[in-house]
Amino acid sequence: MNTAAINHRPDSEFAYLYQKDLMHIRLKTAKNDVKKVELLHGDTYTLEAEKWYQKPLVMEKYLTTELHDYWVVATSEPYKRMAYGFKVVGLDDSEIFYGDHGCFPAEKEYLKRPNNYFRMPYFHEVDRFKAPAWVKNTVWYQIFPERFANGDKSNDPKGTLPWGSKDPDRQDFFGGDLQGVLDHLDHFTELGINGLYFCPIFKAHSNHKYDTIDYFEIDPDFGDKKLFKKLVAECHKRGIKIMLDAVFNHMGDTSPQWQDVLQNGAASKYADWFHINEFPASYKEGKDFEDAYDITYDVFAFTPHMPKLNTANPEVKKYLLEIAAYWIKEFDIDAWRLDVANEVDHTFWREFRQVCDAAKDDFYILGEIWHSSQSWLNGDEFTAVMNYAYTDAISGAFVKKDITLEKMVSEINRQLMLYRQQTNQVQFNVLDSHDTPRILTEAKNDKDLMKQVEAFTYLQPGVPCIYYGDEFAMTGEMDPDCRKCMVWQEEDQDLDMFAFFKKLVKFRRDFAKILSEGQMIWENVDLAKQQIVLQRKLADKKIIGYFNLGENANSLTIKGEIILANGFTADLKLAPKGFVITKED
Repeated sequence: MNTAAINHRPDSEFAYLYQKDLMHIRLKTAKNDVKKVELLHGDTYTLEAEKWYQKPLVMEKYLTTELHDYWVVATSEPYKRMAYGFKVVGLDDSEIFYGDHGCFPAEKEYLKRPNNYFRMPYFHEVDRFKAPAWVKNTVWYQIFPERFANGDKSNDPKGTLPWGSKDPDRQDFFGGDLQGVLDHLDHFTELGINGLYFCPIFKAHSNHKYDTIDYFEIDPDFGDKKLFKKLVAECHKRGIKIMLDAVFNHMGDTSPQWQDVLQNGAASKYADWFHINEFPASYKEGKDFEDAYDITYDVFAFTPHMPKLNTANPEVKKYLLEIAAYWIKEFDIDAWRLDVANEVDHTFWREFRQVCDAAKDDFYILGEIWHSSQSWLNGDEFTAVMNYAYTDAISGAFVKKDITLEKMVSEINRQLMLYRQQTNQVQFNVLDSHDTPRILTEAKNDKDLMKQVEAFTYLQPGVPCIYYGDEFAMTGEMDPDCRKCMVWQEEDQDLDMFAFFKKLVKFRRDFAKILSEGQMIWENVDLAKQQIVLQRKLADKKIIGYFNLGENANSLTIKGEIILANGFTADLKLAPKGFVITKED
């Protein structure tokens, strides 16, 4: 047995309260190395009296990666405290006890020692990671406000171009605004989505508004506070939640604070609001507007127009936390999406979480993090992150074809085991966004492939998000091309794709509970046929998805009633890029 591969960490995603009195315990072992794992557990103070190490609880071998197997079990304790360890049996029939001090022979001499066990000292409900229940039932829709719809031409900025008259450059304006969103609420209702995620709407210089000037004001190009309050109220009447984008990593260089620094240098009262390495704050222009070199202050990426905020500064912290509370209390928003969240200190985010929770119950906090994110998802900072690492694996196998099916399954399973189950249920799954090429462009304009990868993504734990225009099969390369004007002329819309998305959203919302909470069971990963069968199971209910990633049609025997399908023929063959999703009760 490869004992070096055995791993567990108490009070982490390996051991956590899932419900008030229910613990989830996980153990990692080398792949195909262990045939049985038992949890030895009991009350911390009754080991000698009850000899509970003689009453093992068998763990389930659940998910597998390229290198590891994960074993899981759910259990509880009447006095809300637990000591526990693991009896591990290898395929070679060797047996060990694994606990807080590592590996020992699985013998009474070691099993009866209290200090050899991991501890959950007390089940503190206040420390349990709690995700808002409403999020699990949400299908989000992302809006880039400047490009969604121009509902009020009176607030168009100078030089506004006719709607959709050209593919966008970085400095173009087309007049999109909040009135345009308000005018199209029926579109969201017809589509079936129940969450709107807005890219920044606060006063800023650019069309994307990630270079904030004033966090307390709606950008006048978009409207005003009265209009936004009306928009939120009308969305809430339709059961649609609202998420705003907060840019707290950096500010715009046209903000009054930064302008004061440029004018007064080290003597500015805002000098410590930023990370300035040398005065005067300066840079040399690079190849385009958003690029520079020899920058004497810290910025987002290498963009000189976005100086980085010093969130450890008490004045900065107070200012930003006031903003966090203001938009919740005054406008009743339901969620914050946090831009460049991984480059802001953890201390700030912990205080941010406390402010948001105090302002509104069941508030959703979404961090923009593109990589593994355990340290932000322990329950005291974010509710979830934009799950790029997860959906990159899906896109890599289905669309880009740069990883194998085996690698995709391994990566999906690894990502799921990085986080608590309640976290996985509300992770934000995106196939494209304002920061990526559109999914149809990645799929080389293959609409069947787009439908297939969307269906597979909607089958996953976490909550899906539609990037505006995908429902009409819009295309776009990397930013700024992915930020084209929304297509509102019906003759230019792909109504077949829109009908598909309506069915897809309905499927996700109709089966939200099993799709968010159900087990992941890889029934079949057929490398020869390039076919995957994935089952989602909760109690006696099953949702089963069949996906053909190969170049040939495959004969298919399906179980249950068909809910959603594309490329499934009358003679029971699944075409290349086809899928079938069924249900069993």
